[in-house]
Amino acid sequence: MIQGGLSLFVWQDGRRWGERRSETYLQSLGGHVAARPATTALDFGGNLISFGELDHRSTCLANGLAALGLGAGDRLVALLDNSEDFVLAMIATHRLRAIFVPVNTAYRGEFLRHQLADCEAAIAICEADYLEALLPLIENLPLLRTIVVRGQGEASDIATIPLETVKAGDAAAIAETVAPADIACLIYTSGTTGPSKGCMISHDYLCSIARRRHRSVAPVAGEISWSCLPLYHIASLSTVLIANLLSGERASIAARFSVSGFWEEIERARASSIVILASMVSLIARAPETEAMRRCHGQLRVVTGVPMSAEDRRLWQERFGVHYVNSFAYGQTEANLATLLPWGEPIPPLDSMGPPSEDFDAMVADDDDRPMPLGHAGELLLRPRQPGVIFSGYWRRPEATLQAMSGLWWHTGDFVRMDADGFLYFVDRKKDYLRARGENISSFEVESTVMRHPEVAEVAFHAIGLDDEIKATVIRQAGSALSEQELFHWAEEHLPYFAVPRFIEFRDALPKTPTGRVQKSELRAEGKTAATWDAHDAGLEIRRRRAKLSG
Repeated sequence: MIQGGLSLFVWQDGRRWGERRSETYLQSLGGHVAARPATTALDFGGNLISFGELDHRSTCLANGLAALGLGAGDRLVALLDNSEDFVLAMIATHRLRAIFVPVNTAYRGEFLRHQLADCEAAIAICEADYLEALLPLIENLPLLRTIVVRGQGEASDIATIPLETVKAGDAAAIAETVAPADIACLIYTSGTTGPSKGCMISHDYLCSIARRRHRSVAPVAGEISWSCLPLYHIASLSTVLIANLLSGERASIAARFSVSGFWEEIERARASSIVILASMVSLIARAPETEAMRRCHGQLRVVTGVPMSAEDRRLWQERFGVHYVNSFAYGQTEANLATLLPWGEPIPPLDSMGPPSEDFDAMVADDDDRPMPLGHAGELLLRPRQPGVIFSGYWRRPEATLQAMSGLWWHTGDFVRMDADGFLYFVDRKKDYLRARGENISSFEVESTVMRHPEVAEVAFHAIGLDDEIKATVIRQAGSALSEQELFHWAEEHLPYFAVPRFIEFRDALPKTPTGRVQKSELRAEGKTAATWDAHDAGLEIRRRRAKLSG
């Protein structure tokens, strides 16, 4: 960590800058295939896949994709749910040295079109259920030439091929020449002043996150890890899937989250280490007692969820017999698990994010990138201490990359403070981005979408309350009789479910600075006013297409 001054970039084992591990997860997979091909690698709801099967099926799919023209450096978009096919598509893409682009399955309209156009993908693999969102965009995606469909899909003017046909490619071995620095994925992260940007994720970076996961939760031979988080997010992709492909232990990945079915699933999977969202932590902690819950008492060695209240921690330990509750972490797509508590270290203050990972120098800085005194809030800046532990920049946006890395420090955009023991504490978000229902949301993108409504003149999206529920403060066009409920239902059809505002308020004007910027801090401070419409009060719930939450 840095409070002024520089570190020497020398590791305890004598390694210096640049002396990195060069193994990719494909090499690790090859080692497991050679040593124990019949050992189960993945469990998708009882569908067990061994390392040997994973190797064979991904090779066949890779040859099938190569026949469609996918090659080194090309981008393949995946609009897929958690499934064996998601993993096969990723491995097959990487075998060809192509770039895997997993897309949030809740996206539609301009959200979806922008990402497919920006990455310039020629091939997409899509769930049949999501074709209705993809097909209307085809005329504005001239480079997309082929859609591979998982399941039964409708006909279209663009070439659509059943995934099962492509998976029937030959099993001829592919010479794997993937290098650690090669780009493995583009993962889009929401912007605040423009459209979402594609983070270039190297093979080295994928593995470095997984190794940091192992530092915070030491793997145990024979242990089964479980998660229901979507694999299109880097956290679950690296800390669950890649981490287990490196360790050789089984990963059990659920298609969706269910409060009522949670303990039955944990019992079925025989999981003892789980990774879930903080909102799920709280829901499960307060769920009614069940027989499966009682049978699983003491089964879980580790529960990871960030952030976590002291009360939720107590409930998981006392009610469920969890041995270790891991909530000491901080990360972004660009720099994931930048803080963590090494396994076996004394428990720090429960509201902390832990200390900076040994892969990073960390500085709490003012607006001029000067260190802040201990205990004072400032922006968290990070600097990698070796190659491959941070993202490789924004896809086709060198200026944005340089701006975020000014002074050779990664600017996280988050305010934190550091105590005398080096533990970091989250304070607030520096920019006006939102986080709701487990997703980062670009206020720019959602506002741009709502501005397409013919009766909306101006709109500001902002958080409200401790749970970061979303409120839209709206100025209607002159003479409009648009109602809050009508706008709510319109938003359901045009926004991802997690970006649909629960609260809507119509006003005559938005508070602005002298330069014309909307003062969202004022709107946030006002919160729910007497004029604010609440969907819950109106008896409405935000509809999830192919709901991920139930119970």
